[in-house]
Amino acid sequence: MADLDKVFQAGVNLRASDVHVVPGEPIIMRRHGALVKTKTPKLTMEQTRRLIMELLTDEEKGLLEKDNQLDFSYEIEGLGRFRGSAMAHNRGISAAFRVIPPTIPTLSATGLPDVVEKVLDQHQGLILVTGATGMGKTTTLAAMVDFLNERRAHHILTVEDPIEFVHPKKKGVVNQRQIGRDTRSYLNALKGALREDPDVIVIGELRDLETISLAISAAETGHLVIGTLSTTNAPKTVDRIIDSYPPGEQSQIRATLSETLKAVITQKLIPSDVDERMLMAAEILIVNLPVAGLIRDSKVFQIPNLMQTGKNIGMRLMDESVMTHFNDGAISAEKALTHVASETTQRQLKAKLDE
Repeated sequence: MADLDKVFQAGVNLRASDVHVVPGEPIIMRRHGALVKTKTPKLTMEQTRRLIMELLTDEEKGLLEKDNQLDFSYEIEGLGRFRGSAMAHNRGISAAFRVIPPTIPTLSATGLPDVVEKVLDQHQGLILVTGATGMGKTTTLAAMVDFLNERRAHHILTVEDPIEFVHPKKKGVVNQRQIGRDTRSYLNALKGALREDPDVIVIGELRDLETISLAISAAETGHLVIGTLSTTNAPKTVDRIIDSYPPGEQSQIRATLSETLKAVITQKLIPSDVDERMLMAAEILIVNLPVAGLIRDSKVFQIPNLMQTGKNIGMRLMDESVMTHFNDGAISAEKALTHVASETTQRQLKAKLDE
């Protein structure tokens, strides 16, 4: 048993989302969105290195020494899985570990609206889950895959870095490939994916132009492609994809994206003020004909207007989702103010603070 196993056990018991192992500090855990230093002794540089290296295979140790950083997964039987990210820095080596829940949550358990299930009725096209780091995008992907796995006899191919949730056999077949272990890169995996008879392709992260291009091509040729991007709202997501292409190709990609993009789900996790849980705030863009026209005609800035008028089909802005939590009494006006974007909503919240 590795020495960190007891730390991970404590992290699970305390419902921590992350565990940090850093030289010169005690063990640090993230609970309810905030970092908390435990009462353990401060770690030396040598202790930290030993604790981290004890979890790695010989191959992973070599990669860490070579690249000075490493993403990996670690599993404790009977407890769960942990996504590790180790890095070298001026004080030695540190690692952060994301605690992966032992069971895959349902879509409803994530806090996402019911319209997401309807989005997954698509049999081809591109669905994007976006948000900042640590906002639960990987958990949402896993819940989506599990939803499809329970309902369709499909071949679902995932490309992940690293694998976090492990999908059991259900109605479909899920083949999970890990970057570095099962394939060299996202690009390499996607090039091979189209010859592997997938119905659904899940991409852990759309990192670069080549990956984005292959994902759109797969969606265009009859596959359902689900991926993530680190963008903070739907219009920025569309702009990010288009701006990835050279100027001479952007007109064509607008036309292609208007036909292949089916939905953008942007999410934030906000600490509740009434109990120890994280609240899901979600922005939903459904790409109907009017939205597709705005993408094709380079009028992405007008998309929020259509989202406001598209509530009948499940669209909503992030501000509306945040304000729902505020109106329910789950978060304070001060906290809501830090998560809304429109000046109108900000004025409303500031008026509440002045009352």
